[in-house]
Amino acid sequence: MSHLFRPLRQRSLEFRNRIVLSPMCQYSASEGMPNDWHLVHLGSRAVGGAAVVMAEASAVSPEGRISPADTGLWNDAQANAWKPVARFIEARGAVPAIQLAHAGRKASTHAPWLGRGRVSPEGGGWTPVAPSPLAFDEASAQPRGLDADGIGKVVEDFAAAARRAFDAGFKLVEIHAAHGYLLHEFLSPLSNRREDDYGGTAANRMRLVREVMEAVRRNWPDELPVWLRISATDWAGGGWDVDDSVELARLAAGCGIDLVDVSSGGLVPKAEIPVGPGYQVPFAERIRREAGIATGAVGLVLDARQAERLVAGGQADMVLLGRAMLRDPYFPQRAARELGVEELPVPVQYERAW
Repeated sequence: MSHLFRPLRQRSLEFRNRIVLSPMCQYSASEGMPNDWHLVHLGSRAVGGAAVVMAEASAVSPEGRISPADTGLWNDAQANAWKPVARFIEARGAVPAIQLAHAGRKASTHAPWLGRGRVSPEGGGWTPVAPSPLAFDEASAQPRGLDADGIGKVVEDFAAAARRAFDAGFKLVEIHAAHGYLLHEFLSPLSNRREDDYGGTAANRMRLVREVMEAVRRNWPDELPVWLRISATDWAGGGWDVDDSVELARLAAGCGIDLVDVSSGGLVPKAEIPVGPGYQVPFAERIRREAGIATGAVGLVLDARQAERLVAGGQADMVLLGRAMLRDPYFPQRAARELGVEELPVPVQYERAW
């Protein structure tokens, strides 16, 4: 039997295969509210056969948005708007999931098709927050360094968002600590220049991520999993690296995290990244082996046989697909046929086409 299509159990959930829709920002919300676009976009990937359909990075506070068009979970109205999305995903046999996020110093920017540049206060923008008052690049706003009260608010915001995610019907949450956003900014010495208990040593720089993991786990049902997305390396000298990531993954396992979703980069604007098919998979493999925790592999996984090899070879437990599933919501259906899987969850409305 195909390894890619073997079910996997985490806590009370059984994933029908190892394929996950990676959280991909749609920049299509207003006031943090998901809408029909999100229902159809995410619902079609559930119909397409993914085991987990993960909604995009959703801000835990208004200042935590990447752009004014991000989705959120900082109020109950947003949780209610997510309910039909989560309900439809689950009805199609996939696990409804959502990524909880705070953009940190990379907040208050335009959507990609509008040029990504800074959104001015006059245009509806805001002052970002960060561990230290260091801008992402010359075109970005200088962030405000968080004080102790601000750090405490971040932890509570993640906890409250986790509670709302459950109320909305999601069965899995992922904490976003990658790609140069707030939690990653605390982890890396390139962006964290603090001299208090949240800066300096590696243990101090991991402190906020640990507190967020503990708070989310306390506010999320024991029978449901929590994942953590990390950037395994900054791809920059003197920055966060894979050795640090192994230590963080060990810490995550002790905090009740069920899987580490292993990406990389995003902290600095001019990192030299050797992009190629599966270029981040070795990080997931090493973390899985050395930290003793399940991992997800992401990044230019392009076809079924490549995904099959990395699961069969023990490099990762789950495969997260982003752009590949933007291009083709039915990637899992096609992959199953290519790998000789006979029984698939094809909707009865579509059976005559398969």
